[in-house]
Amino acid sequence: MSSKKSATAKSATAKKAQKATARKATERKAAAGPDAGAAKAADAAGAAGAAEVAPTGPRPARLTAAAVLAAAEGVVLLGFGVYVLIMGLTGNPESPQQAEMLGVTVLALALLPLLAARGLWLRRRWSRGPAMITQLMALPVAWTLLQNGGWLIIIGVATTIVALSVLALLINPTATEALGIGPRDA
Repeated sequence: MSSKKSATAKSATAKKAQKATARKATERKAAAGPDAGAAKAADAAGAAGAAEVAPTGPRPARLTAAAVLAAAEGVVLLGFGVYVLIMGLTGNPESPQQAEMLGVTVLALALLPLLAARGLWLRRRWSRGPAMITQLMALPVAWTLLQNGGWLIIIGVATTIVALSVLALLINPTATEALGIGPRDA
């Protein structure tokens, strides 16, 4: 019984100490004034998200064009993924499991250009890498489409033009400056 009483007493003492500490912290904040608390919060937010602060000023047309083209690629991939998935589920493919897996894979791959486009639109520094990787991955796909002939040649040409255009737009100094990417230190 005495161990239960001492455990209860310890628990009550700990709760009182926590309340006293919280009360002292509140008093210190009130004494420092409302501006000091806001300044500390702003400093903490600034330190945590310094790399994520978008540069000021208007968005360059080249960066806007790169974001729109990357988003268009993502939308096309999303549509193709949905189409393949639906055909795998409702159609009569040779291998339904492969068709369904292809649809899910293409849907997952569609997220990369869509996220990169959103980042480019919001002028996030991190977005340039995924956008460029997406374009570099699109070039072998375009080459394969060009080799197959028929109406796939048109899709291959369009894919090549878009991929090379976005790459050119993203390596342009205007776009890199707009994303807050400066020259490398020597």
